[in-house]
Amino acid sequence: MNSIDRVRWLLRLAPVLAALMIPEPSGAQTAPPPKYPAFPSETPPTLAPATDGFDYVKRDVMVPMRDGVKLHTVILLPKGARDAPILLTRTPYNATALTSRAHSAHLGPSLYGYDNATEVIVEGGYIRAVQDVRGKYGSEGDYVMNRPLHGPQNPTPVDHSTDTYDTIDWLVKNVPESNGRVGILGISYDGFLPLMALVNPHPALKVAVPMNPMVDGWMGDDWFHNGAFRQQGMAYVYEQEATRASEAKWWTSHFDDYDLFMQAGSAGELGRRHGLEQVGFWRKLLEHPGYDAFWRDQAMDRVLATQPLKVPVMLVHSLWDQEDIYGAIAVYKAIEPKDTDNDKVFLVMGPWHHGQEIADGSTLGPLRFDSDTALHFRREILRPFLDQYLKAGARKADVPPVSAFETGTNAWRRLPAWPAGCTSGCTVQPTPLYLTAGSKLSFAAPKAGDPAFDEYLSDPARPVPFRARPIQPIGYDRGLTWSQWLVDDQREASGRPDVAVFVSEVMTAPVKISGQPIANLVASTSGTDSDWVVKVIDLYPDEVAGQAAMGGYQLMVSADIFRGRYRENLEKAEPIAADKPLPYRFALPTANHVFLPGHRIMVQVQSSWFPLYDRNPQTFVPNIFWAKPADYRSAAQRIYHAPGQASFVELPLVVTP
Repeated sequence: MNSIDRVRWLLRLAPVLAALMIPEPSGAQTAPPPKYPAFPSETPPTLAPATDGFDYVKRDVMVPMRDGVKLHTVILLPKGARDAPILLTRTPYNATALTSRAHSAHLGPSLYGYDNATEVIVEGGYIRAVQDVRGKYGSEGDYVMNRPLHGPQNPTPVDHSTDTYDTIDWLVKNVPESNGRVGILGISYDGFLPLMALVNPHPALKVAVPMNPMVDGWMGDDWFHNGAFRQQGMAYVYEQEATRASEAKWWTSHFDDYDLFMQAGSAGELGRRHGLEQVGFWRKLLEHPGYDAFWRDQAMDRVLATQPLKVPVMLVHSLWDQEDIYGAIAVYKAIEPKDTDNDKVFLVMGPWHHGQEIADGSTLGPLRFDSDTALHFRREILRPFLDQYLKAGARKADVPPVSAFETGTNAWRRLPAWPAGCTSGCTVQPTPLYLTAGSKLSFAAPKAGDPAFDEYLSDPARPVPFRARPIQPIGYDRGLTWSQWLVDDQREASGRPDVAVFVSEVMTAPVKISGQPIANLVASTSGTDSDWVVKVIDLYPDEVAGQAAMGGYQLMVSADIFRGRYRENLEKAEPIAADKPLPYRFALPTANHVFLPGHRIMVQVQSSWFPLYDRNPQTFVPNIFWAKPADYRSAAQRIYHAPGQASFVELPLVVTP
């Protein structure tokens, strides 16, 4: 624009600017806004859904507890139900969502998914009740993670036992379509809640089915394993407790969780960066890194060991449970000795990940089981079992005390107890499988004159990944494979210099184990603290006909971690004497597996399993949650295999005369 055009433009604009600058006379009236005709809202004040074509009736109710708190409960009744039993699930995961999986006129699609054994509920004609626990979603009250029983860890008069009692009491009095019999079932956290229901149970509670239950958060379920902190669970703690409806979401700054946790350094520091200290349970985790009364008082196997056995219980365990692999077996061991008539305690073990028993059970990762093992469980085991106790006139279920899927041979076994290798005529004998010189495994003890140990350097700056990178977060969203990590191929780890590997000769006959392998390491570290990871692995033949990708596959059968500072005392951490061979003995998860002819047995030993477990700094600090960068130091780790210092894995070997 030239100067002449600019002048002309300003002259044209001058009247407008002048009008804007003239003040409005004092007392002038502002023109009222124009009135528009009303346009009625098309949304009704309240909606009365037209459900005449539905095959079920839904009721949303608030059930009063003894302290006046009301718990939101969704009740789904098959239309026309009469004298029907009730299947109850109590949950922190949103009762409305768990009963509204699909917008459908049919009960089955509405229930399909988490915690709903749909075939059992629909085909069995059950009334379904799902309740938000206190403090979550539609329920009143305060939320406490795995709220302990009234006692040293809970000074209030209410807990999950009393809430379940009050809920059942209300249901049988206020659901006229019911026959007055209630069963309770659930998975994970919702599997912990049926265990709570067994404490002072309501008389109408006739059966409980805890599936993959959270039992002991320190020994081997969600929060720790033998003292090693499961730090990838921090996101769950945040999202579960930050808000009533779990709207707050954990955030990340890296695609690979390995990088996220490495950059923060310690779990405590990562929590600080996320503001996690605002969440009550996180503060408790920081305060209780050892197995003190806080954990012991809450361990449900310990609690139930002191309770009378009044209600039939079916414990459901997944052999590759990536979250709660400890709990079901621990409870079984605690309560089975009380079952003198062999009619109240039942155990089911399937080849599943956490919760897979209500999904498709034909495969897990690359493993194929030749049938839908989960469907078999639901229709042939769970449904008859529930019917027996909840339906008048139902016949006795043909369910053995133990239903155990045998991996390797892919067959269900009916057993009288656990562990038991077969129905009769065999025994389970603890048998040492020795780690020997030359990276060998042998049932023969080490010989004098062989090298005394294997050694590797454990560097906290390069911890061993627990699965191939990039490492995904914990989750079940589409595309995430968290549920499969326990069946990941372990050959990547076996090629690392910081993993000690021992391999047997090729099996010429089947070798079956039933029970918990026990790690017995004689090991030393040049540091003053250390973690020890022991993995029992089925090493497949170099080539597998019909499934080429399984050639040389290294399948974990049983594996776990132990934090060395708790070698002498699980409650009180103590430094490890540097460079001194010391014994470490700890149980691995239950297995029911056959190493087939042509396969080999492998054992891997390492000192990190990252980032699922936080790094051990390998120098003793009072609380690893707050280890500083300078505390993390490399250490020379030795695994001994000499006479008098033999390391071995005690296998629960099935022996047939």
